[in-house]
Amino acid sequence: MNSKKISGKQFFLLSFLPALAYWYLEARYPLRLALIGGTLLATLEIIFEKIFTKHVHALSKFNFFLIVFLGMLSLGKEDGLWFKLQPCFTGFVIGGYFFRRLYKGKSFMLEMMESMGKSFPFPQVLEKFERRFAIFMMIYGIFMGGLALHASTGTWLFFKTIGFYITALVYTIFEIFYLRFCCKKRISFPKSPSGFDQLS
Repeated sequence: MNSKKISGKQFFLLSFLPALAYWYLEARYPLRLALIGGTLLATLEIIFEKIFTKHVHALSKFNFFLIVFLGMLSLGKEDGLWFKLQPCFTGFVIGGYFFRRLYKGKSFMLEMMESMGKSFPFPQVLEKFERRFAIFMMIYGIFMGGLALHASTGTWLFFKTIGFYITALVYTIFEIFYLRFCCKKRISFPKSPSGFDQLS
């Protein structure tokens, strides 16, 4: 069995564990225990990533240190709000990173495709998509910040985990529709196998 597929499934689930632990423990035990549980599971997530992939991604490191910092801040203030603000900060950091790369003329998505041996015939289209995705991540970060402030922990957990993937899927469908029907009117896409029609 392919070990990469196994690790991918495991990390898909592992990324949920700190938030799930916090939600479960907060509902049944004192806040301090919930914060400690969420922080410990964030530590285990990093350890497992290192074991299975022999590498810890920069975003994983950022999320880990952010969870630990916000968890300690929440413990000191006896307020779980800071722990729940992690996806808000993460959204802004990801969006800002994409914008910074685009400002320097180095599209992250284009670079990723090239590293996998794939090409995209219209890099300007991909850059516009990347810019809109960066805006999407920042808006989602604001949304998660609003949930942390005003919604229940259960609602926050849903949009921190599976709700994010549902929202991202809806956004991706919108982008595909936009690229297919709006951009195609302004750009003559080739019919070749490597062209835009292959992406449709």
